[in-house]
Amino acid sequence: MSVAAPSRPRAMSRQRLRLDVTGAVQGVGFRPFVHRLATSEGLAGFVRNTGDGAAIEIEGPAPAIDRFLRRLDAEIAAPAAIATRALRPAVATGAGTFAIAPSEMAATGHAQVLADLVTCADCLRELLDPSDRRYRYPFTTCMHCGPRFSIIEAMPYDRERTAMRHFAMCDACAAEYADPHSRRFHAETNACPVCGPRLTLLDAAGVALAEGDDAFRRAVEALRDGKVVAVKGVGGFQLLADARSEAAVAALRLRKRRPGKPFAVMVRDMAMARELAVVSPVEAETLTSAVGPIVLLPARQAIGIATSVAPGSPLIGLMLPTTPLHHLLLRELGFPIVATSGNREGEPIVTETDAAIEQLAGIANLLLTHDRPIVRRVDDSVVRLIAGATTVLRSARGFAPASFGRPGNGAPGLAVGGHQKAAIALDLGDRIVLGPHIGDLDTAAARAALEQSVDDLAGLYRMAPQWVARDAHPDYASTHLAELVGLPVRGVPHHLAHVLAGCLDNGIDGPVLGVAWDGTGY
Repeated sequence: MSVAAPSRPRAMSRQRLRLDVTGAVQGVGFRPFVHRLATSEGLAGFVRNTGDGAAIEIEGPAPAIDRFLRRLDAEIAAPAAIATRALRPAVATGAGTFAIAPSEMAATGHAQVLADLVTCADCLRELLDPSDRRYRYPFTTCMHCGPRFSIIEAMPYDRERTAMRHFAMCDACAAEYADPHSRRFHAETNACPVCGPRLTLLDAAGVALAEGDDAFRRAVEALRDGKVVAVKGVGGFQLLADARSEAAVAALRLRKRRPGKPFAVMVRDMAMARELAVVSPVEAETLTSAVGPIVLLPARQAIGIATSVAPGSPLIGLMLPTTPLHHLLLRELGFPIVATSGNREGEPIVTETDAAIEQLAGIANLLLTHDRPIVRRVDDSVVRLIAGATTVLRSARGFAPASFGRPGNGAPGLAVGGHQKAAIALDLGDRIVLGPHIGDLDTAAARAALEQSVDDLAGLYRMAPQWVARDAHPDYASTHLAELVGLPVRGVPHHLAHVLAGCLDNGIDGPVLGVAWDGTGY
């Protein structure tokens, strides 16, 4: 009598799925997040950036895939966010590992571009730790913070398509970039004092005076002495001065030809902010957010800054340090500083060192610059708490490019805005993208910046508009630009545009009664 061999349990069947996602999935640590999730479940496959977002292929036992998909939704963390997803079967390859694959280049695609992010708490700790190799390094970043929109040359988001392509990673940075357990795993802005950008201090004529930490210390000394220093930030130059000094603020006002408009003030931390203003919990949360905007706050009486900073205003605009360089400056100085846009009055913020020497030489005593290019200008954002909600008054660094879902799915288009506080917007069909604040269009430089913004944003999102919307006013500079594009033009009454913007901002789609108060309109 023969005895049959005991049967072996059947191997758990493998399957492979492809998941295509859109949303905030580039430049936010999404690929490293997916990599860690997949490897923790023992899955094989890859994740890569695409023209529209990201593509994930996962292979393994069905229960592990199900867990991965559930955890993908449950564990994704801001600013990463999935807007849409498409899941379909794929052919199993028998792969045994999970990898971050090279990006998929495409002729079209509207991948969401991430805004610039202020320095995160982990990078700040490294910056201030004498034992860390990035101690006092003013360009410290990781996958969770640092420049994005201001340095991206093209999508998908990879180092070779950003301003960081000029800086080859050293061995130590390359090891972090390749380490799945590192906070800098596939962090495209990764750099250190050995391989990254460097500071240079110039006099008003453009003559180099110092580099590196010496440049930083001499800039600090100049600010202590009441000088005006132009500092190259994330999205452009800023003009800095001692906010306590009437003489320093008066000199800045005179040179910039800005007699009375309030200046923003940068403070070291929330303790200093509360010395100067009344700060509610919501406003504190906004100040310390990854956006890091200027927040308009009720000023305290007898505050320790010059009255000429915000003459006659009950409010003061405060912001916290937004970059490692600003953190170092404020900690070294120990007092609040005026931080205003680096430009001549009525012109766009300056982004290039040569232009800063030419345009800011009559305003700043010194220029603290660096060799990381700024691809596009992005000014500081401004917000105010109104009726308990944070209202954006200037959408720029940290917000731009802002993305809004739209009802329907129409032909792609371009909106060029009005004459004051101008900005452009793209209608991508399924969503609207608002570009950064440009400013009033009174000067030739501002009008050139508007044209540049149109070309730049349309190129970045790889879209060809089929129509143009403009203000109904026939004499605005934006109107003239719209007429020159050579596409069907829609004139929109100024006040109607305000009402429609309010509807979009609040998700209203349907008949409404809107009331708009504005100083001008047509």
